[in-house]
Amino acid sequence: MRYMLLICTDPSGEPEAPGDISIDEWVAETDGAGERLLGERLPAETAKVVRRRGERLLITDGPFAESKEQIAGFDVIEAESLDRALEIASRHPMARGGLVEVRQFYTE
Repeated sequence: MRYMLLICTDPSGEPEAPGDISIDEWVAETDGAGERLLGERLPAETAKVVRRRGERLLITDGPFAESKEQIAGFDVIEAESLDRALEIASRHPMARGGLVEVRQFYTE
């Protein structure tokens, strides 16, 4: 099963602790295990929000400033179960310093 990990900032996150792995180490670990299929950083400075309301097209800079948590990146992983996907997500350094949202890809 495939899962999307949304890597988010969170002002209530904790600083790195001794023994924590770096993001580069997490990427190498999950790539090496064949569990990470794709991932990238998503800089908020270049984000745009697109809305269509009737015939109006609204494009604004985004994300909105009032949101304290922002998506900073994503990873697509493959895992045999939700439990394994959660275990993989829990090892991501942003699980401590921010948050990692796990979503299973929709399949019919």
